[in-house]
Amino acid sequence: MSFITLTTDFGTKDHFVGAVKGAIYSELADAKIVDITHKITPFNITETAYILKNAYKSFPEGTIHIVGVDSELSENNKHIAIALDNHYFVCPDNGIISMIASEIQPTKIVEINIHDRVESSFPVLDVFVQVACFIARGGNLTVIGKEIRNYKKLTEIQPKVNQSQTQIIGGVLYVDNYGNVISNISKKMFTDIGKGRSFKVSASSYTFDKIYNKYNETVEHNTKNAKQYDGNKLILFNSAGLLEIAIYKSNLNSVGGASTLLGLAYRDAVIIDFFNENKSEYTTLS
Repeated sequence: MSFITLTTDFGTKDHFVGAVKGAIYSELADAKIVDITHKITPFNITETAYILKNAYKSFPEGTIHIVGVDSELSENNKHIAIALDNHYFVCPDNGIISMIASEIQPTKIVEINIHDRVESSFPVLDVFVQVACFIARGGNLTVIGKEIRNYKKLTEIQPKVNQSQTQIIGGVLYVDNYGNVISNISKKMFTDIGKGRSFKVSASSYTFDKIYNKYNETVEHNTKNAKQYDGNKLILFNSAGLLEIAIYKSNLNSVGGASTLLGLAYRDAVIIDFFNENKSEYTTLS
């Protein structure tokens, strides 16, 4: 039996998550359901895309991912099912899938057409569950929808490079549970555009010219009082390969996180300027 994952902005206070799980178990009593998260900021498509991209690949091939964020059906927000990277995604066509599909092309995309039989104000429960369970039983995507070639793309998650290739203009993509600020600038882009040149990273009124490999590299070796380094500002490429602005040992309830201490929020600018002088410090990640 395939795994079925849930990624939503439903929260856990209301009945929505329980109802969706109950509907899956009613269809497939031996289903294996895994919550990726139900704490997406309401209607935040970019946040959903970032979390889903970094979570899905840890699951076995054949896993079916139900995505319930901004899922109300409309002329501009169709429902789709996608086969991609040996996984299946059942989601609205609102750009959520574009971060994953920008690197790996979908094998098949269909526009779900069972809405003629199901009228619903809760499509995740009434439509997405049916589709996911059908796929889990081995059903072919073309049975539940007409095959299409295109899907909506999120252009805002793509950083820009100036004509002289001396500057990358990116932005804040996501703020994590520690208050760390994740940008949309990848290590690959930094390396390809920078070509070993010195650099300056600017965010809000703060600048950085050294990229660390790990958070604790800001602590001096053999120090007897590591706590004095709590709150140090740093940048690194995180496990997703994206430039992250962080506070060492950040804690939103005490020290604070980069988002609060540096005044950074979703969509705020993160800019890298490259120079010919070789003054900046950067060690390639192992």
